[in-house]
Amino acid sequence: MNKAIKNIKPLGFPWETQDPFLFCVYHKDDYPKGNAQMGPDASLSGRNLGQDFDPSNAWRMYHGDTVPGFPQHPHRGFETVTVVPKGLVDHSDSLGAAGRFGNGDVQWMTAGKGVNHCEMFPLLKQDEENPLLLFQIWLNLPSKSKFVEPHFAMLWNEKIPVYKSDDGKTSVTVVAGNIGEVKAPAPAPDSWAADPAHEVAIWTIKMDANAEWELPKASAGVNRSIYFYQGESLTINDEVLQSHQCVELNPSETVSLKSGTSETRILMLQGKPIGEPVAKYGPFVMNTQDEIRQALQDYQRTQFGGWPWPKNDHVHPRERGRFAKHADGRLEEM
Repeated sequence: MNKAIKNIKPLGFPWETQDPFLFCVYHKDDYPKGNAQMGPDASLSGRNLGQDFDPSNAWRMYHGDTVPGFPQHPHRGFETVTVVPKGLVDHSDSLGAAGRFGNGDVQWMTAGKGVNHCEMFPLLKQDEENPLLLFQIWLNLPSKSKFVEPHFAMLWNEKIPVYKSDDGKTSVTVVAGNIGEVKAPAPAPDSWAADPAHEVAIWTIKMDANAEWELPKASAGVNRSIYFYQGESLTINDEVLQSHQCVELNPSETVSLKSGTSETRILMLQGKPIGEPVAKYGPFVMNTQDEIRQALQDYQRTQFGGWPWPKNDHVHPRERGRFAKHADGRLEEM
């Protein structure tokens, strides 16, 4: 194994990550045509509705029983960065905020002291299939920020910069961090990523067949992982990898990437570790078990603000375009 590579492991479910990240969930669903309720126009017979995670199926309902997705559920103590290259997501939360985003958009949500939200995958098209591809990345918050006010920001596809290699064969969508002068939009204000010294980077990399590209170096001590999820092969310096592998890299070593004979897709996650104890229980991520118990008690008592929507699996009208309505009433229409 060359000096650039620290570790290689297969991709599981969810994908394992390094501090400051908690994990990454990769959803790829070839949803069929939609029905009148924006669910699948197909039989749900035999599916374990509420727990439909069978990877042998071409698509899953997850916790939805009419519309695919994740009905009302709470979070505290971390952030979600939801990258949606294909398909649409409907967001609704306990603060009254809402949105519809996808087809290249990213939602950055700071759960902070606590929020309820739902994430549904409405199948809007009734005359053709509704494929979905998304990454949901859980990014930890340091102890000083675990009780900040909840917040969400939309990084619209049109405003997320794309780096192009000199030969044009590699393109990198810069969700967080920067490549030279190509700089991502500002992350959520209380995020670990908001301080440039933490070198947080979230990049989606597309390489043409037989392309070569050198990753820019980062500082020693930064955690860096790449997730090779599509393509025939990937060569890192002299190490040849097959698809569906995670590689932990030495950030201060030269890393040359070479794609195989087909288009290659990679997710890269990077950041300075927070380096604090992590206590997890389902949707809560704190520093101690006492804080987890407190989170459970607080949620039982307050429901993190309650639920202002008519259904736990709330979706927006079919004809609604991409939008974000914030808790303060500010509206973004795309």
